[in-house]
Amino acid sequence: MNATGITDAVRADFDACLADADEGGALELAVGLVTSGGVSAEDVLLGLVAPAQVRVGERWESGEWPVAREHAATHVSGLTVDAVASAARAPVEADPPRQVLVACSDGEWHVLPSHILAEVLRLRGFQVRSLGGSISPPELLSDVHQTGPDVVALSCTLTFNLPLAHRQIETCRCAGVPVMAGGPGFGPEGVWAYALGADLYAADARAAAGALLHRWPPVLCGESSVQAGAVEEYAALVRRRPELLAHLAYALRDVFPGLRPRSDGSDGSGNSATSATSAREHEEGTDFLGRLLDSLAAAVFVDDARVFTGQLAFAAAYFAARSVEPRCLLAMTDALADHLRESPRTRDTLSAGRRWLAAPETED
Repeated sequence: MNATGITDAVRADFDACLADADEGGALELAVGLVTSGGVSAEDVLLGLVAPAQVRVGERWESGEWPVAREHAATHVSGLTVDAVASAARAPVEADPPRQVLVACSDGEWHVLPSHILAEVLRLRGFQVRSLGGSISPPELLSDVHQTGPDVVALSCTLTFNLPLAHRQIETCRCAGVPVMAGGPGFGPEGVWAYALGADLYAADARAAAGALLHRWPPVLCGESSVQAGAVEEYAALVRRRPELLAHLAYALRDVFPGLRPRSDGSDGSGNSATSATSAREHEEGTDFLGRLLDSLAAAVFVDDARVFTGQLAFAAAYFAARSVEPRCLLAMTDALADHLRESPRTRDTLSAGRRWLAAPETED
């Protein structure tokens, strides 16, 4: 048991509810902690639901769960957040109101962290408006003008969304509204949040609430350190993305999962189900390559190879859990390096990625 009063047994029971997509069981357990267990709603959200959702992601990454099961568990987590927040006593809002607009970065569909943040802020007396997942800069600007928040809280889980998050931060700052960034996509201690010009960074919802209460109203103080040369190379990578993806799909067709060409019914049967599976695997393989390309472009944008090597680390673990030889990632970096010799930042980032991939072989 920890200081919140949430025991290991309770955690295990809640994990089991998520594993079985047991909505009723999850809500009864979590709400019961608030209404009769003496645990605060904030502690249930941050000490039970959030860590359980991390474990859900780990089970998908390790190959233990298929994506459908992960989605079902995440749905139950979202319902639990709503139920726990509703079970808590209504907070006393500040006077004048402290208005926070919560949004996910453009392209970001991991909504649960921003959902938890919004409810924790409400519990602390903030007036919160939440926009959900993947909001574009024009849509965000429109809402900012219509609602006039004191601060925008921007959530980013995946690092390859950093360039899009930069546009949102710049949009808010042009409107005179400070931005608090949060989520693992912004890097260790928010290093990339500050590089993109965010005014504040918080590692989790409790830290976000504390920082806003400590520094209210928040002020514009951030400054983007993104360099013009990096933006130019990033833009070139974005323009060439279809070409590069096609090049990789061809160059890696014999080594990368799902890309090996197959005729309809590779066993000679002409089986349409086999053909459909082949097409789906090819789509999944190219999507995976696309995310690696996007992470390379994001690393170039913020001028930090850790964005790319971090995605390579995820890819290597993902492949290893599915008995796929991660050396195909080395082939990918080599294929790109041969194609992008004229781009110095991109070339350096690929070299860093190759060194990272080769390091375990060196150690052996």
